[in-house]
Amino acid sequence: MTHTIALVDDDQNILTSLSLALEAEGFAVRSYSNGAEALSALTARPADLVLLDIKMPRMNGVEMLTQLRRHSNVPVIFLTSKDEEEDELEGLRSGADDYIKKPFSQNLLIERMRVLLRRDEIATGGEEDASSADVIARGEMVLDSTCHVCTWKGETVPLTVTEFLILKSLALRPGHVKSRDQLMDAAYGEHIYVDDRTIDSHIKRLRKKFRRIDKNFGQIETLYGIGYRYNAD
Repeated sequence: MTHTIALVDDDQNILTSLSLALEAEGFAVRSYSNGAEALSALTARPADLVLLDIKMPRMNGVEMLTQLRRHSNVPVIFLTSKDEEEDELEGLRSGADDYIKKPFSQNLLIERMRVLLRRDEIATGGEEDASSADVIARGEMVLDSTCHVCTWKGETVPLTVTEFLILKSLALRPGHVKSRDQLMDAAYGEHIYVDDRTIDSHIKRLRKKFRRIDKNFGQIETLYGIGYRYNAD
């Protein structure tokens, strides 16, 4: 099955280079240079996944996604040069599924895309349910690795791909301390470097998301100067 990707960015170099990379991976790509044009096109002809820049003329990415979410649950990954945490949070609050900062590894981006597309297919009945080997249960938490779905006390916790991978790394060995470097490798791959504060920010958001469901959630523990661990008790 060929998936159609909508690529929305006002940087022509990114549109060209990323389109070529995605087409080489077997994707069909439709490119748009501004949010207004993309929103109109996606309303008429939906895509399977949207790669969306934030800072664009006529209509920025957050505004476009807010309007798109009124009628579509298409998976969306923000691609942006903005690096402030509040910008990232604004993007995720508006309905993005993941967030990757420029400059980025194309291989990492494509892997994130495949995960979201697979999750979407399973959610819409396009694939069989996960086997028990793909499910990690730790007390009140259940992680379904096939479709990247997390639940706490039966309620879905909406996680980005990066957050899910960090949580999975911790949950695979409850009680075992994972350093920030180990969590970086789990979420980004061994050849991608991110600042320590990026991991700390992901952990902070993970806790907030669980505490929206359960204000007493405290399973993700910090060992200062060492790293983090998941306490399943």
